[in-house]
Amino acid sequence: MPSQLPWLEPHDPLPAPNLAWGEGDPAPGLLAAGGALDVTNLCAAYAQGTFPWYGPGQPILWWAPDPRMVLPVQAFRLHRSLHKKLQAFRRQANCEIRIDSAFKDVITACATKERAGQAGTWIVPEMVNAYTDLHLAGYAHSVETWVNNQLVGGLYCVALGRAVFGESMFAHITDASKIALAALVCLCRRHGIPMIDCQQNTQHLTSLGGREIPRADFQTHIDKARQQPAVSWRFEPVYWDELLPSRTAPA
Repeated sequence: MPSQLPWLEPHDPLPAPNLAWGEGDPAPGLLAAGGALDVTNLCAAYAQGTFPWYGPGQPILWWAPDPRMVLPVQAFRLHRSLHKKLQAFRRQANCEIRIDSAFKDVITACATKERAGQAGTWIVPEMVNAYTDLHLAGYAHSVETWVNNQLVGGLYCVALGRAVFGESMFAHITDASKIALAALVCLCRRHGIPMIDCQQNTQHLTSLGGREIPRADFQTHIDKARQQPAVSWRFEPVYWDELLPSRTAPA
């Protein structure tokens, strides 16, 4: 029989991640239910490698999977088609990467975007509000793909120091979310951030270079990275040099 799932009152601390349900339990990685989504609780959760994930009509559910899916930024796979797309994007004056200029639009688009094989969304309205508050507090960021002054794709993430936790992406045009992810990879490489948390394994993330690591190793990384100074969350065009040969830069 699985251990009883802890129920949290709004100000209760989360259990330690190693107490999460394991293989053979009904929901491996599930740690607790209840609690609150305020800035303090969210920061405490991410600091111990825990994140909220639940659907409409469910209580807040907290997760600490083992193993953990991460994207080592030096292992990012720049497939040929995306390489060509980034080269063209970089050359065109009407294409740009912006950071934190439209966070609420990005998270709303992530929440409302229809996805193949999924009914509904886990980014429920209270999650949108909570992460918007986290953004206003300086701990959540959006990386945005803009074409002709239109937001066409992007992602949002959480950052504690130099620990970066990817959350969700959206695209209104082909590859717009991948362009935003590539920009985040470039920013992380430029600032010495070794990996981006991806939370859970998907075939798409694996194709881009993601891999699973033990939860204990992930926590060791988080403990070190979150103590380091936060980076400047802005994107400079020269950051593309981290992925593209410098000769592709405009003359």
